Amino acid sequence: MSPIAENLQEVKARISEALQGDSRAVTLVAVSKTHAPEMVREAFAAGQRDFGENYVQEAAAKIAALADLPANWHFIGTLQGNKARDVAERFDWVHGVDRAKIADLLSRHRPPGRRPLNVCVEVNISEEATKGGVRPGEALALARHIATLPGLRFRGLMGMASPSGDEAKARSEFAVLRRELEAIRAAGIPGDTLSMGMSQDWRAALAEGATMLRIGTAIFGAREAHAWSAA
Repeated sequence: MSPIAENLQEVKARISEALQGDSRAVTLVAVSKTHAPEMVREAFAAGQRDFGENYVQEAAAKIAALADLPANWHFIGTLQGNKARDVAERFDWVHGVDRAKIADLLSRHRPPGRRPLNVCVEVNISEEATKGGVRPGEALALARHIATLPGLRFRGLMGMASPSGDEAKARSEFAVLRRELEAIRAAGIPGDTLSMGMSQDWRAALAEGATMLRIGTAIFGAREAHAWSAA
């Protein structure tokens, strides 16, 4: 068994153990940013199907190099308007939508005939100035807007806890995201996804209801010094 396959097996076993019999479906998104296509292919061979990328140019080349794999691609980085077309054309999920303008561009550029692009609204649950996302309490309005757009499907919310290393603090921040999604559902907008939890805080996220974990280092190892790019 390859090191990546072993890491995946270990991560999945830990997730299953942490769920303690909870029947909730949890999707593992393997964050493959900066890692070469061969590593993604290795993870795919080990059964992994969902992969997360932060950088549009790197991801476009990687997705093209792996076009033979029926993988699900998640854009999890900050999305600028001038990259919306590239993301709408190549990805299956977008996790960080925090403006109506970005949602409008994604809708406009989603190719006809493709399945609707799955969209999560990013909420700044840590309230850090350096992070994107709408403020708590503002997600409902954006979710309502996304739900009206052709070519898009509102799926839920994404958030990142502050990197404090304090599990109680992380849980309190993830709880904000959970309550935001509960409010959106109460308003009649279907949503089934809480994208929260990374290599360092996924246990706290699971405890607060995460349905999608974004884990990279624990699967692929330390990030490459320079992002992979096509030669």
